[in-house]
Amino acid sequence: MIPVYQALPLGSVKPQGWLRDQLEKSATGLAGNLFNFYRFVKDSQWLGGNSEYSDLHESAPYWFNGLVPLAFGLDDSTLKGQVKFFLDYILDHQQDDGWLGPETTPETRGLWGRCYIMLGLMQYAQADSSETDRIVDAMHRYIELVYSMLQDNFTGLVPKEGDVFDGSGWGPARAHEMHIPLQWLYENHPKDNSDLIWETMDLMIQGSTTFGADWRDFFVEGTFPEVVYAPRDQDYTWLFTHGVNLAEGIRFPLAIYRTSHDEELKTQTRTAVDLVAKYHKSLAGTIIGDELITDLNPNKGSELCTSSELMFSLAWVYQYLADNDIADWVELTAFNAFPGQIWSDWWSHQYVQQENQPWSRNLTEYPEMWVNVRSYGNVFGLEPDYPCCTVNHPQGYPKFLANSFVGTEDGGIAHVFLSPGSVSTTLDDNEVTITVDTKYPFAMDLSYSISADDDFTFYVRIPSWAGPSSTVTGPYDEVVKISPTDAGLQKFDIPKGQSSISVNFMTEPRVVERANNTAAVYYGPLLYSLALDFNETTRDPVAYNMGFLEPSSTTPRTRDHIVETTELWNIAIDPSQIKVVESDSAKLSNPIWAFGAPPVELRVAATEIDWPLAWDTPANPPLDPQAKGKPFSARFIPFASAKVHMAHLPKLELTKVTLE
Repeated sequence: MIPVYQALPLGSVKPQGWLRDQLEKSATGLAGNLFNFYRFVKDSQWLGGNSEYSDLHESAPYWFNGLVPLAFGLDDSTLKGQVKFFLDYILDHQQDDGWLGPETTPETRGLWGRCYIMLGLMQYAQADSSETDRIVDAMHRYIELVYSMLQDNFTGLVPKEGDVFDGSGWGPARAHEMHIPLQWLYENHPKDNSDLIWETMDLMIQGSTTFGADWRDFFVEGTFPEVVYAPRDQDYTWLFTHGVNLAEGIRFPLAIYRTSHDEELKTQTRTAVDLVAKYHKSLAGTIIGDELITDLNPNKGSELCTSSELMFSLAWVYQYLADNDIADWVELTAFNAFPGQIWSDWWSHQYVQQENQPWSRNLTEYPEMWVNVRSYGNVFGLEPDYPCCTVNHPQGYPKFLANSFVGTEDGGIAHVFLSPGSVSTTLDDNEVTITVDTKYPFAMDLSYSISADDDFTFYVRIPSWAGPSSTVTGPYDEVVKISPTDAGLQKFDIPKGQSSISVNFMTEPRVVERANNTAAVYYGPLLYSLALDFNETTRDPVAYNMGFLEPSSTTPRTRDHIVETTELWNIAIDPSQIKVVESDSAKLSNPIWAFGAPPVELRVAATEIDWPLAWDTPANPPLDPQAKGKPFSARFIPFASAKVHMAHLPKLELTKVTLE
């Protein structure tokens, strides 16, 4: 079953502008240095060490899956050296029976960690043709073994008595992760194993359903939970209510659809997206789950792993469904939730993010509003809670970049996740290069320079928030208003040779209403937050179990950041009074996600109110707020640049305020 849009080979899309700046910071920051010092990568059992944070043995696979697209997206020789070392080691140490990894007994051999190894191998084979044959051979040897294991009562997937590789069922809940690399192998390098690959995919799903982790039973109106206050007491497995699992589970019906051609599964994928969005999507674009989903209260947390996985899942789903709102959601996460959880130098991250979070510190009370996160979880640090986010966050922007351009059904190219970048590819012997110069999402115009050996069709996605007065300039300098297709794509017929086109979006600030007379404010794809200046102190990193980290397990750059606001945070707003304030800047600041760096701000009429605390964090927005003192003009900045922030606020009708 062919997707509507085709992913382009890894490495064909390169970053430009602010996105390159941030990817380079990631490369010289935590992501690019984990290989050098972090015990769960450098000393992982995958590399002959003995450091793992769980019997899943997932840490190095997470890292590999994210570092491969970062290395080849940037064409960074240092990072390519790291992933080459890892590739050589795991392939040189592939066991005689085909097993990938250090485990030698059935009780320790779990399939889950290898899903990310296979994803990393797939990406590597796409990006470096000199390694393709060796990688493909190793993948086939491994899958032949997996097939025999699954035939033996789902060995390695469904835990049995005495097994130590997966005590909770993570593998069955995420069994469909193996489908992406296996479908790639089937379509591009099947050798004589087509039937075996296909049957292995079927067996993975059968094992998942045998365990009771069939997402098709969960993504159903009436079964899917609007709120979950006792997630372990439901009729379905708690694994469905885990935020990261949910971000990955969105892909489950569609993964099966690819091999079954059952149109109901495609429809159910759309249902899954809608249910998650309606009941558990945060204002910043991620899934609220700490670690389990409950409700939409703004003091709830969202795990960084969830943002990373959700961006990838939605990008993959978008290639099949081609629904414009799904692409909007990808951008919402990429420009708000994801960078908002990472310190601007890319050396520290939060475990959980809150929509309303005026401080980032070890909370003085146990955070009972969170389901399974400790009091240190909203601190920006090396491992402020479970280390999965430390090793899994590197995939976020590299995969966003890789999926930003796609091939179309008519043999053209579409720019679907808008950001500065370039793509060089071949369309039926037509060599095409497209470069987009833009400050988007911090500006509303995009300029494209195009070189092609022959005519072709190019598309630019028009976000759903773009107003009808938005314009495009075609290759012959004709300026017209946007006229997107039903899929939200603006079509351009590009002649051979050199061409230029441009897109200019017109929009106004948007107010999104929430329960109990509360609201949030957006401009373009950016969520805006009250600008809270802060005092910052740093300390040596604390281990995820609140233990002491040996000096060898950290670096002078890996600091935990304690952030306390110095400004009034307890406000209500009048969203009928908003003004856009843009600064004139020829070049964007770097890092762009630092406090005050983005060039577009808002001024919003506001007033102080009484707002109590609950467990040392702002309680839910007051139901009947009363203004205290005169209303004033409040400064709002992009959410991701406000590392401490208030974004989900009560509404009040205020007297006229001069916004400045």
